[in-house]
Amino acid sequence: MILVRTIIICLPGCLVMPAAAEVQPKPKSDAVLIQNAMSAAPAAISRDATIIVMDGDKMRTLRQGKNEFTCVPDDPGSPGNDPMCLDQNGMLWLNAWMAHQDAPKGKPGLVYMLQGGSDASNDDPFATAPPSGKQWITTGPHVMVVGMAGLLGDLPKTPDYPKKPFVMWGGSSYEHIMMPVR
Repeated sequence: MILVRTIIICLPGCLVMPAAAEVQPKPKSDAVLIQNAMSAAPAAISRDATIIVMDGDKMRTLRQGKNEFTCVPDDPGSPGNDPMCLDQNGMLWLNAWMAHQDAPKGKPGLVYMLQGGSDASNDDPFATAPPSGKQWITTGPHVMVVGMAGLLGDLPKTPDYPKKPFVMWGGSSYEHIMMPVR
């Protein structure tokens, strides 16, 4: 959502500021959404992947695929361009996270995010905005290994991005390895 504030200056010296009005961003075409979703993974993966988009709280299929991957376009709720492409176990993990249910155990999955990502927190999987005084966390191109909660004991929990892999959302059922690729 974009807020627009109109300021009208009238002579001699009066200032009128109407209340902020909501302006909805122009919807993107399905073709643009598909192109954005496909940019999340190598072409060998994304060209045959199913492409879905969130319409409110429901998923809509933009294109049925021919492989085990599903690609999702950018999340407009975050400031960066963060499309993702997930294998079947990655989708189980994503669906659990979206439903605020425990992620499935013992089902390792892969998630490509070759455009990078924006997250409100490295610690809280449900944060929708950064904590007071903090900024959005921006990561460059990476691959995530999900579905390994409880098995990532000695891996670093503190991001040293983009130099080294680290564990994000540690201690939760959504903890996963973030592996920089560039």
